[in-house]
Parts: sequence; C-alpha cells; structure tokens
Amino acid sequence: MAKNDKITLDPAKFAAAILGGNAQYPDEENKLYIKRQLTLYLEATLLAQDFNKLEESQFDMAKAQQRENVLSKIIEHRYH
Repeated sequence: MAKNDKITLDPAKFAAAILGGNAQYPDEENKLYIKRQLTLYLEATLLAQDFNKLEESQFDMAKAQQRENVLSKIIEHRYH
C-alpha cells in the first residue's frame, strides 16, 4: 500500500458482515435476538464511521503503532 492510500470502511457493509457471525442462541426469544442484532449493527456502523473520520484526519501522520493505540481507544470507548 502506498503512503497516501487510505483505508476506508463502508459502514453498512462492515456492520452486515459483523451480523453474519452473530447467530441466534438456542432458546433465545426472537425479540431479544433482534434487539441484539440491532445493537450490534448500530455499534458496528458507528465504529466504522469513527474509523473513517480518524483515517481522514489523523492516520496520514500516524505510524503503525500509533494506529493500533488509536483503534484500541476507540474500541475501549465504545464498549466501556
């Protein structure tokens, strides 16, 4: 990848890919499963959007380790 190539995620496609691995639990009510799916979809979409914003504004100047630190902070912020 060239220095100027940016990584961007399609938020809808990213979220849909995440949902594909989120099977319904045995004996889980449909309503609860749908709520879990919706929550996961929204969180994945927001995470992809956050990533894209960082890519546009900061990643051009960041080194590989700095990128890992930023991504860890995004994930920590979203889930804690």
